[in-house]
Amino acid sequence: MPIRIGIYGCGNLGRGVECAVRQNPDMELAALFSRREPCKVARLSADVPVYPVEEAEAHVDDIDVMLLCGGSATDLPEQTPRLARLFNVVDSFDTHARIPEHFARVDEAARAAGKAAIISVGWDPGLFSLNRLYAQAVLPQGADYTFWGKGVSQGHSDAIRRIDGVLDARQYTIPVESAVDAVRSGGCPQLTAREKHTRECFVVAREGADLAAIEKEIKTMPNYFAEYDTTVHFISMEEMRRDHSGMPHGGMVIRSGQTGWDGEHRAVVEYSLKLDSNPEFTSSVLLAYARAAYRLNQRGDNGCKTVLDIPPALLSPKTGEELLRLV
Repeated sequence: MPIRIGIYGCGNLGRGVECAVRQNPDMELAALFSRREPCKVARLSADVPVYPVEEAEAHVDDIDVMLLCGGSATDLPEQTPRLARLFNVVDSFDTHARIPEHFARVDEAARAAGKAAIISVGWDPGLFSLNRLYAQAVLPQGADYTFWGKGVSQGHSDAIRRIDGVLDARQYTIPVESAVDAVRSGGCPQLTAREKHTRECFVVAREGADLAAIEKEIKTMPNYFAEYDTTVHFISMEEMRRDHSGMPHGGMVIRSGQTGWDGEHRAVVEYSLKLDSNPEFTSSVLLAYARAAYRLNQRGDNGCKTVLDIPPALLSPKTGEELLRLV
């Protein structure tokens, strides 16, 4: 029997999940849940029903894993603990500083309900988290560096869109090239967040909105913009649609370390991504971890986990024998 997937939230990430399910024969899309009227939801899977989010509880027997495709600023902190009482869930919560408190709330809910939950899934947090751990374990003497972009951050763009007076927004994260070069050379420079990245925001404001207040709220937003040099551009909706409709992104995790008796040799480990579509790639990662969440629940291993807790074999549809050939 295929793993039955539910999508909670029908934006860019939800549409990405629709695409990813199509590429995984061991899964099927069972239902979509939206805050919009079902008849107004544009979906790729025309034969899959769309329900109001308020009706999710009525479908607990129809869904094996619910993928939560809302934003990290306000949606997931409320939705994930609530839905973990009903379903096995996977979310993409990406506010790094708040992951411990989010984990605690989801763990309490999932354990009480006998459900498996995997949070902060994607590429950072997610795949980059794994590569930081691997490199730290292999090179205990060294330093980690994570660079994002250049690309559109969905979480940061969503945070701007929630500001009063904002109609639409795109936020680009841009690595500082001199910082990247210094790390790749094998050095271990001390770099602040501000020295590693800049943030550039393109905002469509409602007519008559206080632009100065919007810009100030963006630049002082903790965990998102306050720690970075941030530039804000106010543009028209026409310019947004013409120049900023894509969702490219990428980045790299670099560990610069030492080997040898006296640390006399340098070693640099680098893992990188270049993505035409950030939401589609993130959705593909979510779906792989949905497979793991289903398998964990089937063997009674419930509660909340992150990508660091998941054995890699649980992500793959391949058998144990097939995986041995990859070793």
